[in-house]
Amino acid sequence: MSKHIARKRFGQHFLTDKSIITDIVDAINPQVGQVMVEIGPGLAALTQPLVERLGHLTVIELDRDLAVRLRQHQHLTVIESDVLRVDFSTISAQKVRVVGNLPYNISTPILFHLLDYVDNIEDQYFMLQKEVIDRMVAPADSSDYSRLSVMLQWRYEMANILFVPPTSFDPPPRVDSAIVSMLPRTNPPAIDVNRLSELVQVAFSQRRKLMRHTLGKWLEDKKYSGNFDLHRRAQEVPVQEYIDLTLAVEANI
Repeated sequence: MSKHIARKRFGQHFLTDKSIITDIVDAINPQVGQVMVEIGPGLAALTQPLVERLGHLTVIELDRDLAVRLRQHQHLTVIESDVLRVDFSTISAQKVRVVGNLPYNISTPILFHLLDYVDNIEDQYFMLQKEVIDRMVAPADSSDYSRLSVMLQWRYEMANILFVPPTSFDPPPRVDSAIVSMLPRTNPPAIDVNRLSELVQVAFSQRRKLMRHTLGKWLEDKKYSGNFDLHRRAQEVPVQEYIDLTLAVEANI
């Protein structure tokens, strides 16, 4: 079969470093009987060692040519689709483990899409641009702390577990990569995620300014009269405070 040429429009960079692949699979630690979904399997560099440990694997692949190749593997179920259109709640009756080398150009939309199915997911391991992972795991009051940090940390315990250099790929990307582990938190607060998202978006809309210029007006519109220090910048506020404020606003409506 002819060699597959990486397609820029799909953000394709294929993992080729066997040592890194072994480290990733060991970190994921797949076990026979677990239901696992791989996003963007590409040329099956991770797929093959995963399926050898699992016995069976479901893969989501948008590239039609790659999907044809993958269907020739008898231990794979291939979902040929844009991952943003996949309903993860229909894949299995049991919780699924999700892994993948996410395209850098749409990694954030994929993370937010999966957030909608977090109750159906056991854990997630993704290769991403290191810069994105730095933002995901950043603590409050750091330069990388952002809306993405808050919106993922409230629901997942996350860690940057492995650095992956550009030389591990063909073609090499122009950025460093890393692996993030994402474990859904047990007993998260019952919160309106859309309201939390709106609140955090407003807070970070002008991150250099004090929040009284942004979030202050939003809270005023919501008739919120509680105690919240607006004489801070958005990146100074810990995740828990954003959660508590959202719950307080909800209680007031």
